[in-house]
Amino acid sequence: MNSRTPPARSRAAGFSLVELMVSIVIGLLAVMFATRMMTDSESNKDGALGGSESMQNGMMAMFSISADAEQAGYGLNDPILAGCDTIFNDSKEFTMTPVLRGTATIHPLAAAVIAHGNAGPDQLTLYSGSATSGTATVRLTTNYNGGNQIALDRTPYGFAVGDVIVAAPEDSVGQCALAQISTINQDAPSIGFASTTDRFNTGDLGRTFPGSATRVFNLGRGANLPFHTWLVDGGVLRLRATNLGSSGATAQAVADNIVSLKAQYGFDTRAVAAFDPEQGMQVREWSNTMIDADGDGVKGSAGDYQRIAALRIAVVARNKRPERPANGGDCSTTTEALTVFETDQPSGIDAVPVTLDLGVKDDPIDWKCYRYRAFESVVPLRNASWRPTA
Repeated sequence: MNSRTPPARSRAAGFSLVELMVSIVIGLLAVMFATRMMTDSESNKDGALGGSESMQNGMMAMFSISADAEQAGYGLNDPILAGCDTIFNDSKEFTMTPVLRGTATIHPLAAAVIAHGNAGPDQLTLYSGSATSGTATVRLTTNYNGGNQIALDRTPYGFAVGDVIVAAPEDSVGQCALAQISTINQDAPSIGFASTTDRFNTGDLGRTFPGSATRVFNLGRGANLPFHTWLVDGGVLRLRATNLGSSGATAQAVADNIVSLKAQYGFDTRAVAAFDPEQGMQVREWSNTMIDADGDGVKGSAGDYQRIAALRIAVVARNKRPERPANGGDCSTTTEALTVFETDQPSGIDAVPVTLDLGVKDDPIDWKCYRYRAFESVVPLRNASWRPTA
């Protein structure tokens, strides 16, 4: 009986354990590499988009404020009226910005009023009229001792029911008072403000005025009265206004991811003998706050507001998306606070730099995780020199 030796059994097909482990490691490395590429790509895209968003938001914010500032002071440039502490009431609750005149708190009716926020955002209030006649005025003929009507020296051409008026003493002593016309008598020239349903009326001017020594100015239609306050709140540029058709106390959003608004007065501090605004205003000094620009010994007098030749404005925008800290540590995208107003403008006029607090209230993310862009502009107050002399 022949016996045959069976053939050797071949090794089972497939991968060994070592080969499987090597394949898994290579696959994991490939996934990690691809994930890193995708993460870096998304991060770069977010950075690019964030930079574009901050550029767009900052430019829109600066354009809006600068355009408003260019019109500031229209209809308010008469020396009798500009800077006058004004009695103001609004049923829609817009409030004028309070500031100091010496040690007293006043509400000046001027082209620009800055509420300085130190390192934080400022509030910039810009006032102007809307009357097509510019600075149309009439005079009182009799003393005003209260009530809802004033007698005038002539027929009030250019005045209409619904217009806003301001009564101002010609000697600039005491307060001005704002009201809204409810009736006009052409035959025996007079203006009434009896209707308390009109937005700016209480039925009384709030003080007495001497006859033949008081001017009445027309600021234009009440619905169009452009009293504006620009502010930053919660990382959003906002606007409170009398002519937005909503509550004057409500600040409407204008641009998001705006972390700071700063403004400075540009004063013409020339001596009285050399100061001639009709020949052009000149910025001689920048200041974050009001100064005694006219040299009368009182900081914040009407003359000081009449010496504001320009505004220096800065807006700081940030990227919408914060960037991740490196290796789980602290953010270092922005390591130092920004400083604005560092350059001399105009040439030879000393700059007054301001270092900003970039933190946003109630934002849980560190301000250092964001990228920022600062936008600056100098806006001449062109209405400051266009003032009547008669």
